[in-house]
Amino acid sequence: MKQIPNILTLSNLFCGALAIICILHAPEYRAEINGADYTIISPEPIYWASTLVVLAGIFDFFDGMVARLLGVQGPMGKELDSLADVVTFGVAPGMILYRLLRSAYFQQPDVFDVSMFNLAPALLLPCFAAYRLAKFNIDTRQSEHFIGVPTPAVALLVASFPLIVLFNPFNLAHWLQNIWVLYVTIALLCYLMVAEIPMISLKFKHKSLAANWPRLLLILLTLVSIPLLQFAAVPFVFICYVILSVAVPPKVQPV
Repeated sequence: MKQIPNILTLSNLFCGALAIICILHAPEYRAEINGADYTIISPEPIYWASTLVVLAGIFDFFDGMVARLLGVQGPMGKELDSLADVVTFGVAPGMILYRLLRSAYFQQPDVFDVSMFNLAPALLLPCFAAYRLAKFNIDTRQSEHFIGVPTPAVALLVASFPLIVLFNPFNLAHWLQNIWVLYVTIALLCYLMVAEIPMISLKFKHKSLAANWPRLLLILLTLVSIPLLQFAAVPFVFICYVILSVAVPPKVQPV
């Protein structure tokens, strides 16, 4: 029984590794459009990668819960969880952003002059995610709340981008195919992960409404926005999460 949480954590890691395989194996082919040759990336494997990151997030949510219910929490599970999260919520989203940047550059007239340095900023996301996860493990202030946006939240946001490009709710796909929007997004997400900003946790450790109303409001906004905004609900909820955390900052214990 004590290995069940570890199995859930390893399932998270398995989904993250498989998502990376899907991203890297997305086939490219040559196509002639208006008399010019273009390199086209098949989008389907990227969408599967997004689905796998979401599935990994579900495993990540339940591994800690199951460990607490079974009373088998320990340093081994904590370290294993962080190692899995670096891959699933750091490397995999970084690869998604890499592919989105690559696809955005393919639409530029000087596409053949693009170097790897243009795409390298996508790799900052896994670097900052690893830093945030290491900091989380030694930061005693984050027992009930977070300091900086947690990596699963960032990963789920990035995982929604290919799906938004596919289904194009509210014509948002246009923005996610703009290289400067992607660069700014990468910079903001990296900053938010390591910023000294108290963020709301969805752990309900108190029964009072006064202590839990920001969490309940966030859950309500999520449930309402999903049928109205479809995949655009993910960035909407993410923005609401950041704004709500800044507007009603949780109290954290000093170091």
